[in-house]
Order: sequence, then structure tokens, then C-alpha cells
Amino acid sequence: MSNTGTWMQRVAQDWLVLELAAGSGATALGITTGLQFLPFLLLTPFAGLVADRMPKQRLLQLTNLGMAVPALVLGLLAVTGTAEVWHVYVLAFLLGSASAFDAPARQSFVSEIVEPVDLTNAVGLNSASFNAARLVGPGLAGLLIAAFGGGAVATGWVILANAVSYAAPIWSLRHLDVSRIDAAPANRGPGAIREGVAYVRARPDLLLVLGLVFFAGTFGLNFQITSALMATEVFDKGPEEFGLLGSFLAVGSLAGSLLAARRTEIRQRLVVGAAIAFGLSVMLAGLMPSYLTFALLAPVTGLTALTFITSANTYMQLHTDAGVRGRVMALYMMIFMGGTPVGAPIIGWIGHEYGARWTLLGGGLMTIVGVVLSAMMYLRLERARHDRAADGDEAVRDGVRTAPAAF
Repeated sequence: MSNTGTWMQRVAQDWLVLELAAGSGATALGITTGLQFLPFLLLTPFAGLVADRMPKQRLLQLTNLGMAVPALVLGLLAVTGTAEVWHVYVLAFLLGSASAFDAPARQSFVSEIVEPVDLTNAVGLNSASFNAARLVGPGLAGLLIAAFGGGAVATGWVILANAVSYAAPIWSLRHLDVSRIDAAPANRGPGAIREGVAYVRARPDLLLVLGLVFFAGTFGLNFQITSALMATEVFDKGPEEFGLLGSFLAVGSLAGSLLAARRTEIRQRLVVGAAIAFGLSVMLAGLMPSYLTFALLAPVTGLTALTFITSANTYMQLHTDAGVRGRVMALYMMIFMGGTPVGAPIIGWIGHEYGARWTLLGGGLMTIVGVVLSAMMYLRLERARHDRAADGDEAVRDGVRTAPAAF
């Protein structure tokens, strides 16, 4: 229920910005998206520390309440006809702040409520639930906005529905069986954040995944902006068609999530291959000649996107020690979501200056460039680690040869 409401608000908020910022919608959309994800860049390291130290069941109740309040205020402003663009900016930032604390806690909580052998399946099913809502939410939002008149006031009712939907996870979290939650102890001493960073820096495989996630999240996964611009500026469509694009995208995302739930092992080559496929599909979407072909390709883009996201997420959780998992997932979310404040305004500016198609062509190209750069970094770090290990083995052998004989 809450995920459906979240996707409804994403469509309604974007449409509200387009209504309020006539003539500069692309730039305003980029700023709104950037502000909503800026807290992931600023707050996520501390959020990961909180997630490792505080019972996640209680923390997630607080974060859901923190996300409900900005949605309630924005919905009331829109319904009363008093909403302005700066209101959206401020409330998007506040919503993002609560989300920054919610994400690492929610990601690492999965491994506390399922056995390790079921973790890959659980992450996939979690994504399937999220994308089932993504399948329903955007289309429903578009229909409701159109039914209520298509203006700013209409978006307010949809945003209010999202505010109410946060009651569902709060209720669910309160009724979990605490005795069955397997919480790992965390370091409560000073330097806990540095410890998490040092853990990741010593792992070339984790750095490879984070590099891929940065480029894809910063430049490729900007569907809020790219779909809105393609629907309105290229294909001259209204809110119903714009909302349906999100649902078409979610068809492939749901399929990708269900396929991910069937996997028992996640390897690096799957993450890399999925990132390349995603970048190519985004570039291809930018070349589509009509709304119909664009919509038909959307499930393919959704499939490649979710295959990449789910495999990257699962790899990070499966290959991380339990005591630092909250902080590692916080770094993952900071890089995955925190790049959006950089990428979203750039994508919005590109859409304004060069047209909507270039938001997709450029985003897909940068994703593929990121794969190449991340792979080069990984190979260099692995080679250096191999050389250090070889030098260490040689030093041990030399020590054995020069040691005095034992009698």
C-alpha cells in the first residue's frame, strides 16, 4: 500500500512542478529531484551508523512517520491552491531526509528477518513487491489527476493519498515478532563510520559494484525527469499517458524482480552485464520515434534496470559482514541515490538546452562509460592486491631460507 502511494506521489509531484513552473519545467523538475535525493549524499553515512546501533523495527516506524508529514503538508498546499514551486523544493528535501534514514535501515533489515540462505530470494521478492506497486501507482495517479481536473489541485489529492498510505508499514512494523529478529551487534565506539569506509576500501569487488551504481544512478536512472519530458515535449501527451509510462516501465521491473528472486547466487559478471544492458536500453529509448514504440520499449528498460539494481543490492548484502552491513548499505544508498542531486539538474539542463531525447542518450552513454571506468579500476586494484600477496609470500619464503636450523 505504501509503495503504491509513493509511486502515485512521484507522478503527482512531477506534474505539480510542471503546472507551477510553466516555461521552465525541465529545470524545475531537475531541481526538485536533486533536492529530494540530496539528503542521501549528506546524511546517509550517519543514517547507516544509526541503522547499526538502533533497533531497526523502531527506527523504520519513525522514518515512515517522517515521510508521511511532508506528503501531508504538500498535499494540503496543493489542494488549497496555495502551493508554489519553492514549497515543493523544501518539502521534497524534507521527504528525502526521512528517506535517507529509512533506506539503509530497510535494506539491512532484510537480512535480520530472513535466514542467509533465503537472502537472495528475499531481496528479489522485496523488489517484486516494490515494482508491483510501481506497476499500479503511476497509472492510477495519472487517471486520478485527470479525473480531478488535471491541474495543481488534482495532484494534491493524490499526494494526500500517499500521506495516508504510510500507516500500512507503521502498523506492520508494530506487529512483527521481535523474538524472531536476528540483530547483529555493532561497534558502538568512536570511528564507526571510518571503520565502514575502510572496510569497503579494502574490497575491490565492493568498489566495482559501487562504481557501477554511481554512474547508473546518477545519469541513467532519472525516469522521473526523462519520462516526463518525453511524454510532454516530444510526444505531446497528457497526465494519463505520462502515468502509464511508469506502469509500462514497471512491467519489466516486476519481471526483473521475479527473475532475481529465483537466483541462488549473484556474481560480479551479472552485475556488470546488467549495467551494460541497461545503458544500451536507455540509449535506445532516446531514439524511439513515437509514444507507442517508446512505451513498448519501457518494459525492456525496466527489466534491465531492475536486474542491475537487484543484483547489485544483493551482492553487497551477501558479501558483507553482518556487523558493518548497515554502514556498508548506507554507503551503497549514498552513492546510488546521492548521485541524483548531481545528475538530475544536469539531465534537466540537457533536456532544456538540447531536447528530451538527449537526456536518455546522454544518460545511457554515461552508464556504459561508468562500466568501463569501474572495470578498469577493479582490475588495477586486484592486480595491486595480487602483487602485494605475492611479495608477502616471497618474503615468507626468504625468511624460511635464512632462518637458523632448529636442533
